[in-house]
Amino acid sequence: MASVNRVYSALKDLVNKDQRGFVTPAVFNNFAQVAQMNLFNKMFSDGALNKRLRQSQIDAGRDKSRVKQTNEDLAYFSKRGTISLTSGVGDKPTDLARVISIFTTDATAKNLELIYDEEKLEYILRSTLSAPSTTYPIAMVGDDIYVYPTSIASVYMRYYKIPQGLVPSTGARTTSSPRFGYTVVAGKEVYDATNSVDFELPEHYFAELVVEIAKLIGVNLRDTDVYTYAKQETQQQ
Repeated sequence: MASVNRVYSALKDLVNKDQRGFVTPAVFNNFAQVAQMNLFNKMFSDGALNKRLRQSQIDAGRDKSRVKQTNEDLAYFSKRGTISLTSGVGDKPTDLARVISIFTTDATAKNLELIYDEEKLEYILRSTLSAPSTTYPIAMVGDDIYVYPTSIASVYMRYYKIPQGLVPSTGARTTSSPRFGYTVVAGKEVYDATNSVDFELPEHYFAELVVEIAKLIGVNLRDTDVYTYAKQETQQQ
Protein backbone atom coordinates (compact mmCIF):
# COMPACT_ATOMS: atom_id res chain seq x y z
CA MET A 1 0.00 0.00 0.00
CA ALA A 2 1.04 3.64 -0.41
CA SER A 3 3.71 4.64 2.10
CA VAL A 4 2.95 7.84 3.98
CA ASN A 5 6.70 8.50 4.20
CA ARG A 6 7.16 8.30 0.42
CA VAL A 7 4.10 10.45 -0.26
CA TYR A 8 5.19 13.12 2.22
CA SER A 9 8.77 13.13 0.90
CA ALA A 10 7.59 13.52 -2.69
CA LEU A 11 5.17 16.26 -1.69
CA LYS A 12 7.91 18.20 0.07
CA ASP A 13 10.05 18.02 -3.07
CA LEU A 14 7.14 19.35 -5.10
CA VAL A 15 6.23 22.22 -2.78
CA ASN A 16 9.86 23.15 -2.08
CA LYS A 17 10.49 23.46 -5.81
CA ASP A 18 12.30 26.77 -6.38
CA GLN A 19 12.21 27.29 -2.59
CA ARG A 20 8.65 28.61 -2.73
CA GLY A 21 7.26 26.95 0.37
CA PHE A 22 7.40 24.19 2.96
CA VAL A 23 4.87 21.57 4.00
CA THR A 24 4.92 20.74 7.70
CA PRO A 25 3.86 17.31 8.98
CA ALA A 26 0.86 18.96 10.67
CA VAL A 27 -0.38 20.45 7.39
CA PHE A 28 0.23 17.18 5.54
CA ASN A 29 -1.67 15.17 8.18
CA ASN A 30 -4.64 17.56 7.95
CA PHE A 31 -5.08 16.74 4.27
CA ALA A 32 -3.92 13.10 4.03
CA GLN A 33 -7.28 11.46 4.80
CA VAL A 34 -9.20 14.03 2.73
CA ALA A 35 -7.04 13.22 -0.29
CA GLN A 36 -7.48 9.48 0.25
CA MET A 37 -11.27 9.87 0.44
CA ASN A 38 -11.31 12.01 -2.71
CA LEU A 39 -9.48 9.31 -4.66
CA PHE A 40 -11.67 6.57 -3.17
CA ASN A 41 -14.83 8.39 -4.26
CA LYS A 42 -13.29 8.94 -7.69
CA MET A 43 -13.13 5.14 -8.15
CA PHE A 44 -16.93 5.05 -8.35
CA SER A 45 -17.19 7.76 -10.99
CA ASP A 46 -14.34 6.12 -12.89
CA GLY A 47 -16.16 2.80 -12.63
CA ALA A 48 -19.27 4.24 -14.26
CA LEU A 49 -17.15 5.72 -17.08
CA ASN A 50 -15.25 2.46 -17.54
CA LYS A 51 -18.49 0.49 -17.90
CA ARG A 52 -19.59 2.84 -20.66
CA LEU A 53 -16.26 2.22 -22.37
CA ARG A 54 -16.84 -1.53 -22.16
CA GLN A 55 -20.35 -1.17 -23.55
CA SER A 56 -18.88 0.83 -26.42
CA GLN A 57 -16.38 -2.03 -26.92
CA ILE A 58 -13.36 0.26 -26.53
CA ASP A 59 -12.18 -1.08 -23.18
CA ALA A 60 -9.01 -3.16 -23.26
CA GLY A 61 -9.41 -6.82 -22.41
CA ARG A 62 -8.09 -9.14 -19.70
CA ASP A 63 -5.58 -7.61 -17.24
CA LYS A 64 -5.55 -4.25 -19.08
CA SER A 65 -9.29 -3.73 -18.73
CA ARG A 66 -10.05 -0.49 -16.92
CA VAL A 67 -13.26 -2.01 -15.57
CA LYS A 68 -11.29 -4.92 -14.10
CA GLN A 69 -8.64 -2.63 -12.60
CA THR A 70 -11.22 -0.41 -10.87
CA ASN A 71 -13.15 -3.41 -9.59
CA GLU A 72 -9.94 -4.92 -8.18
CA ASP A 73 -9.13 -1.69 -6.32
CA LEU A 74 -12.65 -1.43 -4.89
CA ALA A 75 -12.68 -5.12 -3.92
CA TYR A 76 -9.98 -4.44 -1.33
CA PHE A 77 -12.50 -2.29 0.57
CA SER A 78 -15.36 -4.81 0.33
CA LYS A 79 -16.45 -6.05 3.72
CA ARG A 80 -19.25 -8.11 5.27
CA GLY A 81 -20.83 -7.38 8.63
CA THR A 82 -23.78 -8.62 10.68
CA ILE A 83 -26.48 -6.13 11.62
CA SER A 84 -28.63 -7.00 14.61
CA LEU A 85 -32.18 -5.70 14.34
CA THR A 86 -34.64 -4.52 16.96
CA SER A 87 -38.16 -4.34 15.58
CA GLY A 88 -36.61 -4.30 12.12
CA VAL A 89 -34.20 -1.43 12.80
CA GLY A 90 -30.40 -1.73 12.92
CA ASP A 91 -27.39 0.58 13.07
CA LYS A 92 -25.21 1.16 10.05
CA PRO A 93 -21.59 0.00 10.36
CA THR A 94 -19.41 2.84 11.62
CA ASP A 95 -17.03 2.40 8.67
CA LEU A 96 -19.74 2.21 6.00
CA ALA A 97 -19.03 4.04 2.75
CA ARG A 98 -21.49 2.44 0.31
CA VAL A 99 -23.90 -0.47 0.54
CA ILE A 100 -23.40 -3.33 -1.93
CA SER A 101 -26.10 -5.76 -0.80
CA ILE A 102 -28.07 -6.97 2.22
CA PHE A 103 -29.17 -10.58 2.70
CA THR A 104 -30.71 -12.70 5.42
CA THR A 105 -28.61 -14.70 7.84
CA ASP A 106 -30.61 -17.93 7.50
CA ALA A 107 -29.66 -20.87 5.31
CA THR A 108 -31.55 -19.48 2.31
CA ALA A 109 -29.56 -16.19 2.38
CA LYS A 110 -32.23 -14.19 0.56
CA ASN A 111 -31.16 -10.90 -1.00
CA LEU A 112 -33.19 -7.94 0.23
CA GLU A 113 -34.41 -5.39 -2.27
CA LEU A 114 -32.71 -2.11 -1.36
CA ILE A 115 -34.85 1.01 -1.21
CA TYR A 116 -33.64 4.57 -0.76
CA ASP A 117 -36.92 6.38 -1.53
CA GLU A 118 -39.26 6.76 1.46
CA GLU A 119 -42.26 7.37 -0.79
CA LYS A 120 -41.62 4.09 -2.61
CA LEU A 121 -41.25 2.31 0.75
CA GLU A 122 -44.64 3.55 1.92
CA TYR A 123 -46.21 2.42 -1.34
CA ILE A 124 -44.77 -1.09 -0.95
CA LEU A 125 -45.81 -1.38 2.71
CA ARG A 126 -49.40 -0.43 1.87
CA SER A 127 -49.62 -2.73 -1.12
CA THR A 128 -51.74 -5.87 -0.88
CA LEU A 129 -49.80 -7.48 -3.73
CA SER A 130 -46.14 -6.61 -3.06
CA ALA A 131 -46.00 -6.23 0.72
CA PRO A 132 -42.67 -7.54 2.10
CA SER A 133 -42.56 -11.06 3.54
CA THR A 134 -39.95 -13.50 4.81
CA THR A 135 -39.81 -14.84 1.25
CA TYR A 136 -39.42 -11.38 -0.31
CA PRO A 137 -37.90 -9.06 2.32
CA ILE A 138 -36.85 -5.46 1.69
CA ALA A 139 -34.52 -2.96 3.35
CA MET A 140 -34.74 0.81 3.51
CA VAL A 141 -31.33 2.49 3.70
CA GLY A 142 -31.61 5.76 5.58
CA ASP A 143 -30.11 7.11 8.79
CA ASP A 144 -30.43 3.50 10.00
CA ILE A 145 -31.18 0.20 8.26
CA TYR A 146 -34.91 -0.61 8.24
CA VAL A 147 -35.81 -4.21 7.38
CA TYR A 148 -39.27 -5.54 6.52
CA PRO A 149 -40.87 -7.70 7.70
CA THR A 150 -39.77 -6.54 11.14
CA SER A 151 -39.73 -10.13 12.43
CA ILE A 152 -36.27 -10.61 10.87
CA ALA A 153 -33.76 -10.48 13.74
CA SER A 154 -30.52 -9.92 11.83
CA VAL A 155 -29.07 -9.51 8.34
CA TYR A 156 -25.70 -9.58 6.65
CA MET A 157 -24.50 -6.49 4.84
CA ARG A 158 -21.86 -6.50 2.12
CA TYR A 159 -20.47 -3.00 1.75
CA TYR A 160 -17.50 -0.86 0.82
CA LYS A 161 -15.72 0.39 3.93
CA ILE A 162 -14.25 3.84 4.36
CA PRO A 163 -10.51 3.75 3.57
CA GLN A 164 -8.51 4.24 6.74
CA GLY A 165 -4.89 3.27 7.42
CA LEU A 166 -2.31 0.53 7.74
CA VAL A 167 0.39 -0.05 10.36
CA PRO A 168 3.72 0.50 8.50
CA SER A 169 5.64 -2.24 10.32
CA THR A 170 3.06 -5.02 9.87
CA GLY A 171 0.65 -3.89 7.15
CA ALA A 172 -2.24 -4.59 9.53
CA ARG A 173 -5.37 -2.51 9.13
CA THR A 174 -6.12 0.19 11.67
CA THR A 175 -9.06 2.53 12.16
CA SER A 176 -6.61 5.46 12.37
CA SER A 177 -6.27 7.85 9.45
CA PRO A 178 -3.02 8.17 7.47
CA ARG A 179 -0.46 10.33 9.23
CA PHE A 180 3.24 11.12 9.01
CA GLY A 181 4.79 10.47 12.41
CA TYR A 182 8.21 11.81 13.30
CA THR A 183 10.78 12.56 15.94
CA VAL A 184 12.81 15.76 16.04
CA VAL A 185 16.55 15.22 15.48
CA ALA A 186 18.86 18.23 15.34
CA GLY A 187 15.84 20.47 14.80
CA LYS A 188 14.50 18.42 11.87
CA GLU A 189 11.48 16.12 11.60
CA VAL A 190 12.69 12.56 10.96
CA TYR A 191 10.22 9.87 9.92
CA ASP A 192 9.18 7.51 12.72
CA ALA A 193 7.30 4.40 11.62
CA THR A 194 6.05 3.71 15.15
CA ASN A 195 4.01 6.93 15.13
CA SER A 196 2.95 6.75 11.49
CA VAL A 197 -0.01 5.29 9.61
CA ASP A 198 0.26 4.38 5.91
CA PHE A 199 -2.47 4.98 3.35
CA GLU A 200 -4.88 2.13 2.70
CA LEU A 201 -4.99 2.87 -1.02
CA PRO A 202 -2.87 0.58 -3.23
CA GLU A 203 0.69 1.60 -4.06
CA HIS A 204 -0.19 2.54 -7.63
CA TYR A 205 -2.16 5.50 -6.24
CA PHE A 206 1.10 6.98 -4.94
CA ALA A 207 1.39 9.67 -7.64
CA GLU A 208 -2.30 10.54 -7.43
CA LEU A 209 -2.05 10.98 -3.66
CA VAL A 210 0.87 13.37 -4.07
CA VAL A 211 -1.00 15.40 -6.67
CA GLU A 212 -4.28 15.39 -4.73
CA ILE A 213 -2.66 16.60 -1.49
CA ALA A 214 -0.72 19.19 -3.49
CA LYS A 215 -3.98 20.53 -4.88
CA LEU A 216 -5.53 20.69 -1.43
CA ILE A 217 -2.50 22.43 0.05
CA GLY A 218 -2.28 24.76 -2.94
CA VAL A 219 -5.81 25.96 -2.29
CA ASN A 220 -5.26 26.20 1.46
CA LEU A 221 -2.02 28.17 1.16
CA ARG A 222 -3.16 30.16 -1.88
CA ASP A 223 0.05 28.95 -3.51
CA THR A 224 -0.78 29.31 -7.21
CA ASP A 225 2.42 27.56 -8.31
CA VAL A 226 1.59 24.40 -6.37
CA TYR A 227 -2.02 24.43 -7.51
CA THR A 228 -1.11 24.95 -11.16
CA TYR A 229 1.55 22.23 -11.05
CA ALA A 230 -0.90 19.79 -9.49
CA LYS A 231 -3.58 20.57 -12.04
CA GLN A 232 -1.11 19.99 -14.88
CA GLU A 233 -0.10 16.63 -13.39
CA THR A 234 -3.77 15.64 -13.14
CA GLN A 235 -4.43 16.55 -16.78
CA GLN A 236 -1.39 14.60 -17.96
CA GLN A 237 -2.61 11.52 -16.10
